[in-house]
Amino acid sequence: MSETHKPAPREAEAMSDDGASDTPADAAAGDTDDRERNLSVLERYRPLVDDFEAFRAACARPLGYVVRVNPLKASVERVERAYREAGVAHERVEWHDRLLRVETDSPGTSWPYVHGWIYPQEEVSTLPVLALDPEPGETVLDTCAAPGSKTTQVAAAMDDRGTLVANDSNLGRLAPLRSNAQRLGVTNAIVTHRDARNLSLQPFAVDAFDRTLVDAPCSCEGTIRKNPDALTEWQRSYLDDVAELQRDILTRAVEVTREGGTVVYGTCTFAPEENEAVVDSVLRERDCRLVGVDLPLHTEPGVREWQGTEFDPSLDRAARVYPHHNDTGGFFCAKLEVTG
Repeated sequence: MSETHKPAPREAEAMSDDGASDTPADAAAGDTDDRERNLSVLERYRPLVDDFEAFRAACARPLGYVVRVNPLKASVERVERAYREAGVAHERVEWHDRLLRVETDSPGTSWPYVHGWIYPQEEVSTLPVLALDPEPGETVLDTCAAPGSKTTQVAAAMDDRGTLVANDSNLGRLAPLRSNAQRLGVTNAIVTHRDARNLSLQPFAVDAFDRTLVDAPCSCEGTIRKNPDALTEWQRSYLDDVAELQRDILTRAVEVTREGGTVVYGTCTFAPEENEAVVDSVLRERDCRLVGVDLPLHTEPGVREWQGTEFDPSLDRAARVYPHHNDTGGFFCAKLEVTG
């Protein structure tokens, strides 16, 4: 999932039945109706959220832009100086010392971006790598790496030392992955095009990875603040389809990670079908256990029951991020230790 692109602007004005362009008031009313229909999808999560009306209101508010400073090329102070010189208002994110909120609609057209000093990235998108906590010299796998936000964050945490396998099954997304890695000065990454569900260790000449990140494909419900159309074509049946894919990827991630190693699973959705249910299935079928996720912002524990289905009690060690608690997007993160 790309963290760098806004929704595409509408290519034509709304047209009435007689072919005439709607008035601005009509168009605004139509947009409001669409937004309300999209937000109605979230009603299914009313039993999970502490203050549902605040949650819903937060999901309806647009999300501002945040950039992550790339320490391989620049310090936070250097980036701040560049923004001051360009007249771009900015402030540091309280809970992450390399994130800056910026008042611009185009962070990807600035000199800090061109030089590889920054990567536009939603705040909650940085959480899985914080949970993964990779170290210099390790061997790390990013199963679903494109377009590279978390891959480049992992490389920075590793100080560009060790081996980072950046894999993606979508051939069309490998070009931006390579481009972003090069722009940010990453040299320890190997870009591969494999199906993460049956990834082979043979090409990498390692017995297992020290850490594996699964930033899984998902329904993207938690991105509604930056992409209001995220729920336009939401269907309950899709959750089951994508959950099967997620289970297969996470299962293989556990299999290719060494005993005692770490696997982090993350999605930008609220659906327990894609979150706790997926992790619960892998806990039952593979040698691994959930460990606590220590994240530097307000989180809620994973759920242990959903619509009559009970999950492993340890799933309360997972972390849910709701938009109204931190003024962010939504996210789910679970950290597993491989035990066999």
